[in-house]
Amino acid sequence: MSLQSRQYSLSDLSARFELELRGDGEHRIGGVGTLADAGSGEISFLANPVYRKQLGSTQAGAVILKERDAADCPTNCLVASDPYLAYARIATLFDPRPAAPPGIHPSAVIADSARLGRDVSVGANAVIAEGCVIGDGCTIGPGCVIEADSTLGAGCRLYANVSIGYAVRIGDRVIIHPGAVIGADGFGIAFAGDHWEKVPQVGSVVIGNDCEIGANSCVDRGALGDTVLEEDCRLDNLVQIGHNVIVGAHTAIAAMGGAAGSARIGRYCLLGGQAAVNGHHEIADRTTLAATSKVMKTITEPGLTLSGLIPAQPIREWQRSLARLRRLDELADRVQNLESQLGSQTEDDP
Repeated sequence: MSLQSRQYSLSDLSARFELELRGDGEHRIGGVGTLADAGSGEISFLANPVYRKQLGSTQAGAVILKERDAADCPTNCLVASDPYLAYARIATLFDPRPAAPPGIHPSAVIADSARLGRDVSVGANAVIAEGCVIGDGCTIGPGCVIEADSTLGAGCRLYANVSIGYAVRIGDRVIIHPGAVIGADGFGIAFAGDHWEKVPQVGSVVIGNDCEIGANSCVDRGALGDTVLEEDCRLDNLVQIGHNVIVGAHTAIAAMGGAAGSARIGRYCLLGGQAAVNGHHEIADRTTLAATSKVMKTITEPGLTLSGLIPAQPIREWQRSLARLRRLDELADRVQNLESQLGSQTEDDP
């Protein structure tokens, strides 16, 4: 039976995901949709209060929501403490993308010394070099290149055109999206008076279990020692991880964020879009960086939420603000002179 034809009763979904059902348990669900667009055969969710105004008019067959919103739901509902998490789990039942069938495409190039586990799928024009070990149930998409002596654990999925560098070690159930590059050289150069000379990048990359790396992201190999992503790290598209960075377990980095060489990011951290950590600095566990924030010094206190954001404003206001910023040194000197003069006057008073 195809995914598109699968249907589940609300009673089944309630029991399977331990959610409280309110409504018709026999109602059948065959897909997911938004509050605004879902039909009677689809399930939706309400997690962000911005969309609460759409609840009253939804045509969805059921809505996953919190207890506080259940009374205003005009249709069947599943009550969850975290509606978005519950939706994520239910939506996996309706993902239409098929699993790649095991087998090796005739155009793939696989070295004789490479070892492939059971039920591995290798797509067209993929290259697996000498000494590689590919775990059971892995999918290697079309055009992927895995350089010599690299290892993938069980159940990994590499989408099209992923590049894995020399001797990279990847754990189980890792997902890497199209165009990502794992194990390219880090940015190591030394200036020799009138030209640059390359610093060999002799380390590698180690990626823990259950990580996910977005499209066109880069994780550079270490200069000395390894670049490390601990288990369950999640990188969005276009993320840059420099050489010898260590990213702690369960940390998530949004698009265009990243870390420069030898930075250390703690566990359970969240980095918003374009947020960045400067090289050789650390941020403590459970730190949250708002979008576009830049960390220029080590953060030792765990659990902080930080922002270096200057919000957009009308251009004339920004130009006036910038003009004042450029005068800060002058103003600081004037204040210092005034303080000195006032101090002298106070000392001369009888």
